[in-house]
Amino acid sequence: MKVFESLCKLVPTAHATSPSPFNPLSLLPGLFALTPLTSIAQRTVRRGTSLLDSLVLAPGLHLQPTATDLHKGEYPACAALTSGYVFRVENPATVYFLQRVSRTGCLTDLKVSAQASSPSRFLPTLDDALASLGYYAAAGCTVFAAQRVYALNDIWGLFFISNLIFIRLVNFLVLRRRSRPGWFGAPEPGVQGDLFILLSQDRWVRIRGSVDDLKALTSGTWLCEPTTLETFFGAVAKLLVYANMAVAGLATDAGVCTIVAMLLVNGGLLALEDLRIRSLSMYGRTMEAVGEPKRYLRRRDLAEQLIRESGRDDWAVAMGLIVKDRASTGKSEGVTVTM
Repeated sequence: MKVFESLCKLVPTAHATSPSPFNPLSLLPGLFALTPLTSIAQRTVRRGTSLLDSLVLAPGLHLQPTATDLHKGEYPACAALTSGYVFRVENPATVYFLQRVSRTGCLTDLKVSAQASSPSRFLPTLDDALASLGYYAAAGCTVFAAQRVYALNDIWGLFFISNLIFIRLVNFLVLRRRSRPGWFGAPEPGVQGDLFILLSQDRWVRIRGSVDDLKALTSGTWLCEPTTLETFFGAVAKLLVYANMAVAGLATDAGVCTIVAMLLVNGGLLALEDLRIRSLSMYGRTMEAVGEPKRYLRRRDLAEQLIRESGRDDWAVAMGLIVKDRASTGKSEGVTVTM
């Protein structure tokens, strides 16, 4: 009986010390941060990484290391119109950029050029800065939100933002280590190149520029395979994103609303910037669109035009654009083209 009496005495005490009712609002920061949006990963493909990335907090920030998968496994056929060789575009970042700028039934012209040097390896160039106003506005929004949460004396809300900044910083360091220049083939200084690329969904791209610049953007890989140490830190950063949800539950309602507003605004700014995609920056080179895509009613018309301009059709045979017994090694008029 004494045991039951002791339990009865503990019941009121337990009710008195029970936690406050669950607040669904506290889930919003973590859920917004874990939303599987690819805006950050897409910008990483187009512009690479910079130290300022740590201040750009937006939904899907934990998906930045998956930027190498945005091309969906496509490695399109590519022909050198100057030499006739046919190969594949092996750089995933370049393939993704080509998928974004090309259109079905159209030929998109691109040019590759040397990029203006940056004063720091970790900071973007002036041209990148002018083209990335939304990116800098997102960084400013993060600073403003952190200052606002600090003014509210919301320690847990400030810890939530600081944790996201730390996660972005870890991903920046890992991706920076993985983006070392790799194999580009033998150098050919002073030689100009002309590439024709067949993408899925009947999208066609023509890229012109220095052969060395073309090799740097089409051959090898963009990010090398992560080492054991890089894999470890990448896993830690991803786990911290999920652990951050518990921290958000301790923030004040005002701090939660501030964090959610920051994530929404930053996500919108990055999405708007992604709509204006016109160039790709990598390894000190820039690939950008020239004019508007040109539509062709038939693929035969496109093949005939490129054969006349290049003065050879062996590349068209290797890509399956023309019938083999009608092909020649010289300039050809009125060739038969497969549809």
